[in-house]
Amino acid sequence: MTDEIFGNIHSIETCGTVDGPGVRFVVFMQGCPMRCKYCHNPDTWEINTNKQMSVEEILNRYESVKEFCKGGITVTGGEPLMQIEFVTELFKAAKEKNIHTAIDTSGVLFIPENSERIKELIKYTDLVLLDIKHINDDEHKKLTGHSNKNILAFAQFLSENKIPVWIRHVVVPQITFNEEYLAELGKFLKTLNNVQALDVLPYHDMARGKYKELGIEYPLEETPPLTKEEAIQARDVILNEMKV
Repeated sequence: MTDEIFGNIHSIETCGTVDGPGVRFVVFMQGCPMRCKYCHNPDTWEINTNKQMSVEEILNRYESVKEFCKGGITVTGGEPLMQIEFVTELFKAAKEKNIHTAIDTSGVLFIPENSERIKELIKYTDLVLLDIKHINDDEHKKLTGHSNKNILAFAQFLSENKIPVWIRHVVVPQITFNEEYLAELGKFLKTLNNVQALDVLPYHDMARGKYKELGIEYPLEETPPLTKEEAIQARDVILNEMKV
């Protein structure tokens, strides 16, 4: 008998409507290696905070609300791949109960030369919500503190393994709201054969209060939110390149 695995959990949200198909049970994991300038959950950065929960505890919570969360379970963060063993065990147990599973990740921790743990996870994963922060590697480093090379390799890995993907891309004035970068993203997405949806998310500054509360300087203090019209414009640029 193996030792029970516990995950460091930030919070759980029931009746989530933007984290995969249907109404979902959303588990927010603690821990993230990136420091995205527009991050709206800075309280999830550190891994060893908040509470620990077992797979059984989470599934029991799900069972108590499953009539309202028939879409399934989504694990987000933070960065869920920081606790990949726990997420794998959770999804494995969920699939035994025929629960739809989705993971919201940037893929930044994917290592092409060592993909065995990822291969085990995707056995039990129905959908990946893949966050591509910036298509340009140099700009990605400025935005997040990390290269995007493993992220793009992860996208290709998921395509090769035929795992359904929804792409998420936050459009930020003066950072990603740039026709050249948006077109480049569209060209990259066209090389993938598993993209089922594209969510272009307009940058907002609603996390300012959270940063102040945590005593952290808000990096985009001078950046205005993106309008809905600009978000539609950005999405059109990406889609046009995908269709060429």
